[in-house]
Amino acid sequence: MQTRRNFLATLGFATFGIAKGNAFACSPQLVPGRKLEKVGLQLYTLRDLMKADLPGTLAQVASIGYKEVEFAGYFGRSPAEIRALLAQNGLTSPSTHVGYDSISSANWQKQLDDAKAIGHEWVTVAYMPEEQRKSIDDWKRHAAEFNHAGAQAKAAGLRFAYHNHDFEIRPLEGQVPLDVLADATDPSLVDFEMDLYWVTFGGGSPVDFFNRHPHRFPLVHVKDSSPPPNRHFVDVGSGTIDFASIFAQSDKGGIKHYFVEHDQPTDAIATIRNSYNYLSKLTF
Repeated sequence: MQTRRNFLATLGFATFGIAKGNAFACSPQLVPGRKLEKVGLQLYTLRDLMKADLPGTLAQVASIGYKEVEFAGYFGRSPAEIRALLAQNGLTSPSTHVGYDSISSANWQKQLDDAKAIGHEWVTVAYMPEEQRKSIDDWKRHAAEFNHAGAQAKAAGLRFAYHNHDFEIRPLEGQVPLDVLADATDPSLVDFEMDLYWVTFGGGSPVDFFNRHPHRFPLVHVKDSSPPPNRHFVDVGSGTIDFASIFAQSDKGGIKHYFVEHDQPTDAIATIRNSYNYLSKLTF
């Protein structure tokens, strides 16, 4: 099966020629009972189904109960088509994933314009290619790039974010790359999307990052893990990650959107249904 990293490494403006960005105002997702008001889905989980039948797949997602989706490619659909399909299914799409190369491309402004047309709020860089992360100086350079891209996004009425994997969590030259990025980026311009699985896989604690960088994580990927040492992807709620404890600190982290994800599901629809059923009942 194609790996997420290979998929993300090739994800860029050429992939869909549209864009990613802003629109639906972000409302708090936590109600007084400390349950999630809305459960979202990263559509990469359904990439094969999306490629074969994007309209039908979005309809299935909505029928399960999801209210929000995060895109990872548009499979040739125009911004107007995507926006219409979301509306038809009662869905919003707060965020979309783009490739790292997108932010330095000549097509960046068009992506921002298209993002606005679709109705995203965040444009999120999904993955940092290996050749771009050899040293801490590389990460400091990326922080400057993110500030610049974030300023352009802000001017377009959007937000810029970066999504982590495990390599941002593992120390490099005595420093943690995600800490370097958070410290060197302007909070008014740059947000982060925390992947709860990859932080755990990398040996970190989501709550520790919330404490060090409060309110910097408006987006999270809710992805579960089998026990160590294998740490396989599993349906949310059937693994070892203590989501209740993490979500109890949502205010500290600044979390507003929770996107279910599974990189390698055997039965993608069963996976997203199982994960939704768990999260829709979870109290914290």
